[in-house]
Amino acid sequence: MSTTEKLFVDTNVFAYVYDAGYPQRSELAKEWLQRLWREQTGRTSVQVLNELYVILTRKLKRKMSADDAWEIVQALLAWSPQPVDRELLLRGREIEQRYRLSWWDSLIVAAAQLQDCDVLLTEDLQAGARFGRVLVRNPFETAVREPAGNYVATERLPSRHRPRGRPRKRSQRTEPSTNP
Repeated sequence: MSTTEKLFVDTNVFAYVYDAGYPQRSELAKEWLQRLWREQTGRTSVQVLNELYVILTRKLKRKMSADDAWEIVQALLAWSPQPVDRELLLRGREIEQRYRLSWWDSLIVAAAQLQDCDVLLTEDLQAGARFGRVLVRNPFETAVREPAGNYVATERLPSRHRPRGRPRKRSQRTEPSTNP
């Protein structure tokens, strides 16, 4: 993965950083976020930050205080999260209809698209799925340093197989005729 690729981070990646119940996922989530902060290629949305605040203050086994959770959310405002606005809603509706995703997942994909992200890090959608130019990757199944899999098209080699369609006429050989 190049350092110029923008990666959209879904709520679950942020949440696992603070969830002691899943040490492996927590470690991977921390690695991803450290890298994204360092390279300044992380993106997210206001929707994700809302969800993160609720998870941190209400859903974790060891709930955080509202002040501590707000400090985390406030730090992520540096990523210029995609606002929930008219453009996001319209794009989200198009995605919902085209790909048959849930409304909330459609908004996540729309936010990633509107921020020109190459990759969406989430465990909520099928890894390898593509929504336009956005590739879904499960951050807990992929090493942080593993390439995204963006390949450059190479020149097409000529086919060794006959083209489809009507067969070619065989060339007429000039052989002596046996008929009188």
